[in-house]
Amino acid sequence: MRIPLPPVPLPDRLVDVAREFEDGRQEPAEPRNAATVILMRPSEQGPELYFLRRQVSMDFAGGMCVYPGGGVDKRDFDATVAWAGPSPSDWAARLGCDEETARALVCAAVRETFEESGVLLAGTSDSNVVADTTADDWEADRVALESRELSMTDFLNRRGLVLRTDLLGVWDAWLTPIFEPKRYRTWFFVASLPSGQVTRDVSTESSSVDWIPARVAAEQADAGELALMPPTYLTSMEVGEHDSPEEVLVVAASRSVEMFTPSVEPLGEGWTLSMPDRLRPLVAARRRP
Repeated sequence: MRIPLPPVPLPDRLVDVAREFEDGRQEPAEPRNAATVILMRPSEQGPELYFLRRQVSMDFAGGMCVYPGGGVDKRDFDATVAWAGPSPSDWAARLGCDEETARALVCAAVRETFEESGVLLAGTSDSNVVADTTADDWEADRVALESRELSMTDFLNRRGLVLRTDLLGVWDAWLTPIFEPKRYRTWFFVASLPSGQVTRDVSTESSSVDWIPARVAAEQADAGELALMPPTYLTSMEVGEHDSPEEVLVVAASRSVEMFTPSVEPLGEGWTLSMPDRLRPLVAARRRP
């Protein structure tokens, strides 16, 4: 499946629909909060990223290659969850949301990463991290979390673990365009694969998984060989400008984000969807002959 990449000319029909939402003739869908994690490991070609190819039967982004992540649910709002690292109030300032939402987003990021890759950003204290999650008992807990039979709080308490929120960095935040029937406010986090841990093809929502250098993923998307949604493409392209996961995390440590919603803007004699201004020079450079 080839997905047109930014900047993409929009058909007149879609522009007309977007205008109907913008001027109030149609009511936009209520967005759901979500968290996604750009999981990285080093390679000779810069940071490698972990991608899941979503089942084609999925009603949102079916067949697309995505990072681990998903929607926030009520389990993620438990204020008693074991916590290490920056406080929820610190996260709220960086994520541009209230403290309760920030706590839930960080919990969802860690939970979804474990559910969809088997990687757990947690340890017995604020100075260590779980080294291996491949045993049968870990897999049983992962399945229970995925099925919502087990909460993150109970899972951590049972094992004497705390969330290592300091292992996460903030990268970006995107809101699905106003005219889409299913919409998400998605916060993008970055994290390095912890030493000793391995990813596993475990998610029921994916048909395959792969590690791909960020810059290679962008090149493959340019060539029509990898199906990426525009935010995933732009994020991979930007991360691929850096030489290592450590460098990405240094950049992330100084970032705070504002939610960006693509809107209709001029493109030559037609129209396209906008992108964050900081990414325009990178996209323009890729499009030069």
